[in-house]
Amino acid sequence: MKKKILMIIASNNFRDEEYQKPREIFDKSGAIVAVASSSKKASTGMLGMKVTPDILLDDVLVNDYDVFVFVGGSGAAEYFTNKKALEIVCESVKQNKVLAAICLAPSILARAGVLKNKKATVYSSEINTLKDNGAYYSENSVEQDGNIITANGPTAALKFGEVVLNVMGK
Repeated sequence: MKKKILMIIASNNFRDEEYQKPREIFDKSGAIVAVASSSKKASTGMLGMKVTPDILLDDVLVNDYDVFVFVGGSGAAEYFTNKKALEIVCESVKQNKVLAAICLAPSILARAGVLKNKKATVYSSEINTLKDNGAYYSENSVEQDGNIITANGPTAALKFGEVVLNVMGK
């Protein structure tokens, strides 16, 4: 049975490498990958990449996927207080799914309350958000705590994708 991965990107200003590098790894593994966003219009990455989402974030059902990957970039901040994004985070943890976030996106997980007493990393501007929400901040570029994987930015994108693939393979 092929794993189903949902990559969640901002409606604008996602980080290109944080989408592209993990996506290539997931595609090569044979996983089924879908992309969700708050808009079905093509989203433009911070470096100019264009991605058209397959599904609206509001239409996502956690039961339909095995893995959830929140892509970073400055646009990821739109999900810091997005009710549906926070619900997806909480429900995926309840269902013991693989949950991953890179760059600014681990702050979405922190704000949802799922990083409390967990090791996690994030882009430097959001370190206090993790700490303020009970996470144990790690200086590693990629951090795994159970089924939750976090990474701190574009230079970690390749390793991030590999760790997600490894965790979902278990």
